[in-house]
Amino acid sequence: MLHELRTYTLWPGKVPAFLKLAEEKARPIRGNDYGTLEGYWYTEIGPLNQVVHLWSYDDLNARQDARNRLAQNKAWSEEYTSQVFPLIQKQEIRLLNPRLPLKPPSTDGNIYEYRHYRAGTGKAAAFIAGMVEAMPVRERYSQNVCLWQSEAAQPNEVSHLWVYESFEARMAARGESVKDPEWQAFLAKGGALLEEMHSLLLIPAPFSPLA
Repeated sequence: MLHELRTYTLWPGKVPAFLKLAEEKARPIRGNDYGTLEGYWYTEIGPLNQVVHLWSYDDLNARQDARNRLAQNKAWSEEYTSQVFPLIQKQEIRLLNPRLPLKPPSTDGNIYEYRHYRAGTGKAAAFIAGMVEAMPVRERYSQNVCLWQSEAAQPNEVSHLWVYESFEARMAARGESVKDPEWQAFLAKGGALLEEMHSLLLIPAPFSPLA
């Protein structure tokens, strides 16, 4: 399984227009015939004017085949991309290898937090191994949706997605987790492997499967 996280930075004020085109044009045209949509969000805290969407493919070959077929879809180019490209300032992708299975929440109306860390060269695997072992401890406080190691563009990057019922629930969960001695033990070891840490607070679009 391969996941692709696409992050689009839009021109200021263009998020509503972009999401409208995505819901009314992109989703009906694309469906899940060119990769499976797992989640679709816009940023609330972190870099603003961003839209983030997560896709799954069987492997790199399946992703390339899907993108080749999508490029040949006239409705996609004439009804969607021709209208949406002027809204986009920058596009970035991450190709992600899941190290824990993607686990959707059982409820809707949530917020999500995407955290991505740059480990020291050659240290990402050790960080992930420690986090997998410590995950049952951390999930006493909130649910992990997925844990990844990046294939590209940053080979030493680890990222993870969390779900909360509200911003207040996130603050409470993080406050309680850092008091847990078992989680503190992981943080002491894992933190020494990292060089950068970043976080995005994500709000699901109305059509997001992870809602």
